Amino acid sequence: MIRNLDASIRSLIPELIETRRDLHRRPEIGFDLQRTSEIVANRLESLGFEVRRNVARTGVVGLWRGNGGENAKTLAFRADMDALPLQEENTHDFVSVFPGRMHACGHDGHTAILLGLARWLAERPTRFSGNVKLIFQPAEETPGGALPMIEEGVLENPRVDRIFGLHLWPMKQIGRVGVRSGPIMASADHFELTVKGRGGHGAMPHLSVDAVTVAAQIVTALQSIVSRNIDPLEPAVVTVGALEAGSNHNIIAETAFMKGTARAFSAEVRKRFPEQIRQIAEGVAHGMGAKIDFDWHAYYPPTINDKQSTDFAAEAAAEILGADGVHEAKPSMGAEDMSYFLENVPGSYFFLYAGNAEKNITAPLHNPRFDIDEDALALGVAIFARISERYFG
Repeated sequence: MIRNLDASIRSLIPELIETRRDLHRRPEIGFDLQRTSEIVANRLESLGFEVRRNVARTGVVGLWRGNGGENAKTLAFRADMDALPLQEENTHDFVSVFPGRMHACGHDGHTAILLGLARWLAERPTRFSGNVKLIFQPAEETPGGALPMIEEGVLENPRVDRIFGLHLWPMKQIGRVGVRSGPIMASADHFELTVKGRGGHGAMPHLSVDAVTVAAQIVTALQSIVSRNIDPLEPAVVTVGALEAGSNHNIIAETAFMKGTARAFSAEVRKRFPEQIRQIAEGVAHGMGAKIDFDWHAYYPPTINDKQSTDFAAEAAAEILGADGVHEAKPSMGAEDMSYFLENVPGSYFFLYAGNAEKNITAPLHNPRFDIDEDALALGVAIFARISERYFG
């Protein structure tokens, strides 16, 4: 894989690894990415990019102007920069120095790849006929940095014509990419539901309305949304991830609190979720003498790839990895706020496989032992570089 890379990409490998490891040692979370964004902005400025700092608080945008004038096309690439509130359990020599924080989703690698692309652009002998815009986004994990960046104009001045992004994917063996036109990742919305019963003594349940029993029935009944209310050919998930109630063995709980997520690839299915969940919960609670409070929080829409852009990315990747290195990915019920960029601009988001069983790199995303085969960093730069070359001819 590495041996077939162009010399201009091979020369970047030490810096790619050093950057990724530096960011991995000092992970930052959400919008609080002061050190990370400072590193990114300073690096871009040193390479001659036009830089916008503090977009959506700590986002950074770098613009590499081509020689095509005011009407030139603009190609964009996006990387997320934030880490997770997770205690790392790896034993390599660049583990996180901050307790309870870890780059467990590969965003350190995404950032390193885009900075590698920046250096590759700066070291090209001639500029493209169009512009390349590099978008470094905060808060992908939560609460979502893409939408505020868009609202602050990152897709304008100059207007972005097409956008690409990638996600490092250690669950698959390095040397391939996973591409898919249409939905590749699901929507992700959250709900909170409180059951209000009547507390009492555990020995006298007939004088109470047991919130635990009601909540248990609601959790079970919610599974009928996917199994009985949605077309079986439409993938969907409703998960109750937390249920809290009660204080002692002989006290019937007056309230129970639950929270969960609902996910789908279809905008129509997604739109129906809140009312379906509310109706089922209210119906169960009413039949058992209880009431509910229900709150719905809409987060990320489905990540939907443009077919032309996906074909374009697949062709570029095949030139780097060979035809057998391009794989049609299964869609993931995970979610990504890259979806907001793709709602506004045609583009494609793909998986760059970065696992390696021989190196024991197989842990999934959001795992305390998450890691990547760092050879994937150069492959990511090479694919983005080839997309750029093909796009501008």
